Amino acid sequence: MEPPILADKRHAEPSAFTPDNLLREARRQKGLPVGTVPQVCVLDPDADILRDVVAMGHARRDPAWACYHTELHVVGENEATFGLIGGVIGASFAVLVAEELFASGCEVLVSITSAGQIRRVGTPPYFILIERAIRDEGTSYHYLPPARYAEADPNLLDAAELALAAKGLSVERGSTWTTDAPFRETAATIASRREEGVLAVEMEAAALYSFANARGKKVLCFAHVTNQMALTVGDFEKGEANGARDALRLIEALVASIDRQ
Repeated sequence: MEPPILADKRHAEPSAFTPDNLLREARRQKGLPVGTVPQVCVLDPDADILRDVVAMGHARRDPAWACYHTELHVVGENEATFGLIGGVIGASFAVLVAEELFASGCEVLVSITSAGQIRRVGTPPYFILIERAIRDEGTSYHYLPPARYAEADPNLLDAAELALAAKGLSVERGSTWTTDAPFRETAATIASRREEGVLAVEMEAAALYSFANARGKKVLCFAHVTNQMALTVGDFEKGEANGARDALRLIEALVASIDRQ
């Protein structure tokens, strides 16, 4: 029997339920005006970046953001601003919010997610610019026909790497494995992914890249490798302010580059 997640899909047909209509009803119920979000928005699944910028007084909540499930904060001043949403963890949640952001004026979406090391290319913490991700989650199959990987836009990858290098920031580039079930990462599967050349495991990239390809949107995903899945004591050390300061430097370099385009 064909599994339901692969059956009766019509990828070329429009959706009956749209983010525009959902946001319209949310604004009606909440009495909110129509608003737009910054050109660049960032998903922060662990919410470490959000907690840091709020504590420092560098973020302000957007009162017009109508999402039922999240709050959006605007970080920065004048042109060099970006929208930031914390706690958007997992493939389905990330794509739900991505749909709403692009319906609200976002032009470039960046995701920076905590990830577990699969193939050792450094000592955590470090960042990976995700080129492609194994589709071991459910959301991507609603956007694209079955395939092993979801691919990033190569032009967007190259532009991001140049922007980071211009600021003296280096990242690894490579593949990740997106899963819906972090507590079902067995030793045999990890070994197989490592042999395939996968660098890290995370929970959003395959779905976000599939959404981007299906909808023609600009999405860039980073894995912040912070752990080895707690296989040793003392794992999950992310760096200064739980890695928020390093992530902010990365985001600011990308925003500055996009503003110049």
